[in-house]
Amino acid sequence: MHRIFKSLAYSLLTAIVFVSLAFAQQKKYQPPALSDPNAWTVVMLPDPQSYGKFARNQPIFELMTAWIKDNIERLHIRLVICTGDLVNQNNMIDPDGIDGDQPSKSQWEAVSHAFNCLDGRIPYILTTGNHDYGYRNISIRHSNYNKYFPVDKNFKTQELLREASLNAEGIPTMENAAFEFSSPRGRKFLLFNLEFAPRDTVLRWAKRMAGREKYKDHTGIVLTHAYLNAKNERIAKENYPVTDGNYGEDIWRKLIQPSPNIQMVFSGHIGAPDNAREHVGFRQDKNAAGKKVSQMVFNAQAMGGGWNGNGGDGWLRILEFQPDDKTVKVKTFSPLFAISPSTQELAWRTEVYDQFDFQID
Repeated sequence: MHRIFKSLAYSLLTAIVFVSLAFAQQKKYQPPALSDPNAWTVVMLPDPQSYGKFARNQPIFELMTAWIKDNIERLHIRLVICTGDLVNQNNMIDPDGIDGDQPSKSQWEAVSHAFNCLDGRIPYILTTGNHDYGYRNISIRHSNYNKYFPVDKNFKTQELLREASLNAEGIPTMENAAFEFSSPRGRKFLLFNLEFAPRDTVLRWAKRMAGREKYKDHTGIVLTHAYLNAKNERIAKENYPVTDGNYGEDIWRKLIQPSPNIQMVFSGHIGAPDNAREHVGFRQDKNAAGKKVSQMVFNAQAMGGGWNGNGGDGWLRILEFQPDDKTVKVKTFSPLFAISPSTQELAWRTEVYDQFDFQID
């Protein structure tokens, strides 16, 4: 009888341990949720190019946009932004099978299709990167962007559009455009979407528009591709064969610093194989009015196996604007890891450069 009792006690203890471990594992993962029910969010998608260049990776980016659709109400998502390099090659017809197995037409179709699930549901604004021009990379300023992302693709985006400037071919497109939106509590924002390495004419247009009387009390945001590096430095120069472009330091000097209402800059472009820190950066400086300008770079394209890996492990950023309309909580999350209980514990990146708060004036 004593042995039976000991055996039952041992079995019960073992069961309790296993249940406790299972419960602890289950409790470990928490899906994204608002820290305040009155907060609202902007979702930031990094460069999609490595998702599009291989057919096997394209469903991962579709998973990311589908996750956004499913969480619009739960996270009070008001806007989606994307940092450019929408494709890996703008106009290539003969993929080599090493740096991708999809011709450019298929890449553009894939990234456009991934955003279809957001059409009519939420506005999204996508900037252009160096890979969105030329043949394999920017050599001339010709892009298929406007063919696959015309102004009327998503009426929710079109509703925010206030002005479209000319691209390098003299056509008004969303490559260079200004959008206006408001927070739930009425703070007004003016977002400038700027082409890769924007030309002087583009920067002058944006500066003039930011300086208009009707926008003087708006909070200005700049979305462009190549601006900040992983050392939190503004990029001064790149070696692309376009001579009429501006990178981070010149964009700061010619547009952002002189504009008293621009307070946020978002960009992508950078990375190193399977190194999260080399894909991100952040800094704050003051503009001509003494207001803080928060400048953030976020990418992920070489995560998940390097430049020719899975495209970026599904990482995106959730920017949660608090009810004070001043505090922004930054979180880095992967719907790809979150979709399975086997990998959910990997779905959050919580290093200080991936999870932090910043303030806007």
